[in-house]
Amino acid sequence: MFQGILGAVADTAAISARYEALKLVLDERARRLLAAAESQVVGKGGISAVSQATGISRPVIRQGVAELKDPTSLVPGRIRRKGGGRKKAVDKDESLKSDLQGLLESTTRGDPESPLRWTCRSVRQLTTELTRMKHRVSHQVVADLLHTLGYSLQANSKTKEGSDHPDRNAQFEHLNGKVKWCLGRRQPVISVDTKKKELVGDFKNNGQELRPKGKPELVRVHDFVDPELGRAAPYGIYDLGRNSGWVSVGMDHDTAEFAVETIGRWWRSMGQPAYPKATRLLITADAGGSNGSRLRLWKLELQKLADETGLRIVVCHFPPGTSKWNKIEHRLFSHISQNWRGKPLRSFETIVSLIAATTTSTGLKVHAELNTETYAAGIKVSDQAFAQIKIQRDKFHGDWNYEIQPRAPAH
Repeated sequence: MFQGILGAVADTAAISARYEALKLVLDERARRLLAAAESQVVGKGGISAVSQATGISRPVIRQGVAELKDPTSLVPGRIRRKGGGRKKAVDKDESLKSDLQGLLESTTRGDPESPLRWTCRSVRQLTTELTRMKHRVSHQVVADLLHTLGYSLQANSKTKEGSDHPDRNAQFEHLNGKVKWCLGRRQPVISVDTKKKELVGDFKNNGQELRPKGKPELVRVHDFVDPELGRAAPYGIYDLGRNSGWVSVGMDHDTAEFAVETIGRWWRSMGQPAYPKATRLLITADAGGSNGSRLRLWKLELQKLADETGLRIVVCHFPPGTSKWNKIEHRLFSHISQNWRGKPLRSFETIVSLIAATTTSTGLKVHAELNTETYAAGIKVSDQAFAQIKIQRDKFHGDWNYEIQPRAPAH
């Protein structure tokens, strides 16, 4: 009897070893048939012994034994009988799918005809709502059903540029032609814009920088403007011909007067020495902001600059909603943001230093300075003053393309 017990223990251990070696490469059907075959080899009490050795339930082993006795009972290639396995929740609960779609109806985003849609309600919120509607369902079942219906979690994507203007592409071609003409004749071409205004102080700045592990730089929890420091308004100029930048960091309002003053400072310090024979200056700018195409003060200040420098100032605006195409955005501003990532902009001097330290492998050089002047907001230009501007508008979209010529000095 003692030897019989030892033999049974040895058989169980051997069965367990064989099963563990094979189970990862066998599907459900093959594991069931293997356990059934082992039980038949053991003989009486084999189903219980194999169940104990493998962890497979006795009813499953009995099913395998029946299949071994009648191989035609299972269709070749199938793991289970047709209709076998647990029923899907959506099959057992006919209204589950329609009720879920009803919950999503008010929150669905995007084109309803699109094959991929998304919802702002979480899976667990939807599960809670369905449970209140007397559905027995888990959040995993809801997630699987959402996937089947074509829903997914998605982040915002910056792709909309607003409504397309019918002359958008034609304006790009017009602007490109002007740029090529000026660069081919060694006339200065600059791209201008105001970078995103930044809070000054110990505020969080997006991005990361290398620091000792576990010692992040501590900043304020809330981003409220420091009344003593305020905001910085960096107005930039990118010289397309020389791959160089100039940024004036303003401490006051971002106005057309501030914008043109920055262009004037660039010309006197960098532009004129680089282009001593220049007769005109081409400016590419957005359609809005302090250099907007409809802004009277912008044109009046450019007239003053033209009178001072003797340059014919040519302006081409990008169509509304296409500011990302402006060269300064991805040739200057993006590198500045990359350079100061993760660094709190604690003072105006810090901002100026970080901008000036911006370089690229293609040779970009940036000059930065602080502009401490004050600029009044809301200045109105009278019809009489505007009529004195010597402006010549292009035949194609004179609202976007125009030239301001120097006025003869008064005698």
